[in-house]
Amino acid sequence: MSSITAIVLAMFIGYGAAWYFGVVEGNFALLLFLATLVTGIYWVAERVYFLPQRRLAVATLEASALRRQGELAKMGISQVDDHTVETKNRLLMQPWWLDWTAGLFPVIVVVFLLRSFLFEPFKIPSGSMIPTLLINDLILVNKFHYGVRLPVINTKLLDNHSPERGDVMVFRYPPKPSLDYIKRVVGVPGDEVAYLNKKLTINGKSLTKTPLPDFFDEDALRYAKQFEEVSGSKKYRLLNDEDRPAFIPGADDFPFKQNCRYSSEGVVCKVPEGHYFMMGDNRDNSLDSRYWGFVPEKNIVGKAFFVWMNFGNLKRIGSFQ
Repeated sequence: MSSITAIVLAMFIGYGAAWYFGVVEGNFALLLFLATLVTGIYWVAERVYFLPQRRLAVATLEASALRRQGELAKMGISQVDDHTVETKNRLLMQPWWLDWTAGLFPVIVVVFLLRSFLFEPFKIPSGSMIPTLLINDLILVNKFHYGVRLPVINTKLLDNHSPERGDVMVFRYPPKPSLDYIKRVVGVPGDEVAYLNKKLTINGKSLTKTPLPDFFDEDALRYAKQFEEVSGSKKYRLLNDEDRPAFIPGADDFPFKQNCRYSSEGVVCKVPEGHYFMMGDNRDNSLDSRYWGFVPEKNIVGKAFFVWMNFGNLKRIGSFQ
């Protein structure tokens, strides 16, 4: 078993190394599921077979020691070296290959269940959600807010809330579902979303957009026009870059693209059933639904709601809208 375990562990390490160096496209959810499955098999085998076998060996040792002591007593020998305790401890000790499998199972299964059904951490890699979320913000995503889903395949088991306009949502990037994206829900099924001349309109009603003091982007070392936008009961900040044109350059082909009309002023889209229209709060620096289309319901991962750490700015810790 030690050789088999060494091969299994080497495969996990090899996959992780290949992922790190960009040789393969990693899937952490799948990797965690497989780690849970493999260590779980070892954990069951330890409880059902390996541990009972070690205990049987200890029982045999103790019986043999008692017989030996009895025989020596008959011969009048009462003082003998007894290493039974040390030997018992060695026999009961888990071998290394069980330490690194069955021994890790309780920790791995807790992480798997928390990450799959409750909360999942993410790191913000880009500035598309500035000023709400900054690069290197470490956030938590509520995995059950929009319903309970099976890990890896993302199939919904139970319904909960539906995404609402203004929610910050993590989803699988439609052109490449192995990637996770984060944007704000702008349009829900049936909405007509118009983003013309940098002003957002939903079903013919313009969203309130109030000017705020300019935002200083410390990474880009420049100021940007900042506004507060109101969508339903949610208020959030957004940025506009005066140097960027209103039209949408280089939109991809995507499902239901016929629902969208592009012009020099921007874009107007009718959101199809079971889909959502997403935009970044950094409106002129966000690759979002204006470019690659609608997010299907099956791609939803969860609702982002809390910054739990930013090592460069501890004041970032807290909830957000």
